[in-house]
Amino acid sequence: MKTAVKYINMKSSFLKIFILAIFAFSSTAILAQDKSDYSAHQDGWLVNLDEAYEISKQTGKPILANFTGSDWCGWCKRLSANVFVHDEFKKWANENVVLLELDFPRRTQIPTKYRQQNANLQQAFGVRGFPTIWVFNLDKVEATNQFNIEALGKTGYAKTVADFTGGVDQMIARKAGE
Repeated sequence: MKTAVKYINMKSSFLKIFILAIFAFSSTAILAQDKSDYSAHQDGWLVNLDEAYEISKQTGKPILANFTGSDWCGWCKRLSANVFVHDEFKKWANENVVLLELDFPRRTQIPTKYRQQNANLQQAFGVRGFPTIWVFNLDKVEATNQFNIEALGKTGYAKTVADFTGGVDQMIARKAGE
């Protein structure tokens, strides 16, 4: 009888270790996916504010942040189709701004890191509707590892590339004229 109890305890311990190993492997896979699989819906856009900041500092270009609901917001989809996918916009953006996508999807999950980043920026800019586009410069305070935001302006939906880029050009020019 004692042998049977020991066998059951050993079998139970083995099962616990096996389940723990599967959980650890799954968690590692999820964390790895959390770090590398997430990207913007369109080429040329970043999703990481720190990365956008570094490029902005290197190039002197402001950040253009698109607060979007990519899988549910009709106006966001229209803005993308009417403006962001066109070569004319891509050429303009490459010369003038650093593109940052801040997505708030409803049907898909984005990694926690980006969900928190996006929510913090939404709160900082007071974004209440989508699409909202903010153009801004950042300055990083090394002591606190936080950013100071210099907002240049905001916009929303535009029917054409020319309408959109013209409005953003005015925001950037106002700052340059100060």
